[in-house]
Amino acid sequence: MIGDITLGQYYPGNSVVHKADPRVKIIMSLLLMVIVFLTDNLLSLSLALVFSILAVYASKVPLSYAFKGLKPVMIIILFTVVLNVFFSDGTPWFTIWKLTVTYEGVMRAIRTALRITVLITGSSLVTLTTTPLLLTDGIEKLLNPLKKIKVPVHEIAMMMSIALRFIPVLMEETQKIIKAQTARGADFDTGNIFQKAKSFIPVLVPLFISAFRRADDLATAMESR
Repeated sequence: MIGDITLGQYYPGNSVVHKADPRVKIIMSLLLMVIVFLTDNLLSLSLALVFSILAVYASKVPLSYAFKGLKPVMIIILFTVVLNVFFSDGTPWFTIWKLTVTYEGVMRAIRTALRITVLITGSSLVTLTTTPLLLTDGIEKLLNPLKKIKVPVHEIAMMMSIALRFIPVLMEETQKIIKAQTARGADFDTGNIFQKAKSFIPVLVPLFISAFRRADDLATAMESR
């Protein structure tokens, strides 16, 4: 599941979306986020999802690859859907196991699922179709007006780009640590959700050590240049 995170990864290609100005992609992604956060209209959210799917199709990134970023948050989506469906006040629709499903709850659940899907797909598509260098350049150009008030735009753009690209590196490192712990007898698959969460505690210490080591190596490499 950890390996399914697509945010921060780059998918090589030569599509129209790959060739588009990074600033346009960043602005479109931000506008999409603002729209899905501000609107409660189901039609608007559905159109936002259709736009995301068309953008993925135009980028020639496989839909299965683009949408696999939803797998890690599927539990969150299901949890919020269940909460909204069974525990929302409103007009009773039908009953399941003495739990009343309301029309308003179902609509709220659908809107929540659409929001999360659009947010993850839209943000992931920017990094999937933009190289680290172009992404840094695009962020820097967007923030360029802030130079007038002495804001270190280049450094901020660099940090944001590195942070995004560090996500898949950390996920890969997490997988390696989990495999090593499993080989030593650790069990990450059995038990309830709290036991599974507790089993991940031994992973955190080596992960943080590895993250600091990689950050130190990166800082040394950047200083030497």
